[in-house]
Amino acid sequence: MSFLDTRHKKKSFTLTTLLLSVLLLLLFYIGMTYMDPPIENGIAINFGTMDFGSGKVQPKEKVRSEPKKVEPKPVEQVQEQVVPKQTAPEEPVEKVLTSENEETIKINQQKEAKRKADEAAKKAKAEAERVAREKKEAENRKRQEQEAKKKSLDALIGGIGKSDGTTTGSEGDDNRAGDKGNPDGDPYATSYYGSPGSGSGTGGYGLNGRSLVSKGKVQQECNEDGRVVVRIVVDRNGKVIQATPGVKGTTNNAPCLLEPARKTAFLHKWNLDSKAPSQQTGFVVVNFKLGQ
Repeated sequence: MSFLDTRHKKKSFTLTTLLLSVLLLLLFYIGMTYMDPPIENGIAINFGTMDFGSGKVQPKEKVRSEPKKVEPKPVEQVQEQVVPKQTAPEEPVEKVLTSENEETIKINQQKEAKRKADEAAKKAKAEAERVAREKKEAENRKRQEQEAKKKSLDALIGGIGKSDGTTTGSEGDDNRAGDKGNPDGDPYATSYYGSPGSGSGTGGYGLNGRSLVSKGKVQQECNEDGRVVVRIVVDRNGKVIQATPGVKGTTNNAPCLLEPARKTAFLHKWNLDSKAPSQQTGFVVVNFKLGQ
């Protein structure tokens, strides 16, 4: 008869072996503890360096001994009623001073280090405040100088400094400095009047820094009246390469007016300028009237 002849016996044998191994390991590492050497028995005696003392503060070092007080001895009176003389008390024993212990020296060193650190921090703070104050004063001086220059310039050019803008520059066709135009206008336009004219033909055009060389007009195929503003893009050669009719300022968006206005814009030609942007934006205004 075999000892482990079934699967269940084999499984039970394996589990039992594992459990016994774990139990032996636990008994080996976890057991009764013992002291080596064993704890000595007896009575604990308080630490001290003298045969007397009082109080509840336990010194950690040897304490200074106090001077002994010597009581004066009385002098016997003489029968002749002589004034009794008292013997002078003995000089007190000088106190035996001990040198500062290590703990006191350490405390003093810590205090000195803290004092130096506080002084260094105060100096650094004072220096930072001085630098910040000088920087602020320099900024104030610079601002005051700029304001003084601005006021002087305003006085010379007649009050342009009243503008609340933040940039600088001057553009226009007058003899006074400033940025002439309308806040809702096109920065590339060269027309300064409030709205383009209402006459027939091309009522207005603009391309900043460029002069018009030639222009033309394409007639409408319907009988409409109105103004069409065309935004144009011009290259360095002065040729219109892009035209968008019906932008802001247009009064009639009829398709029969937009297309001839776009074709009219392509007929415009500006002067050649090698220093101009590769694509410069401007405008052309085309006015249409009934019967034309």
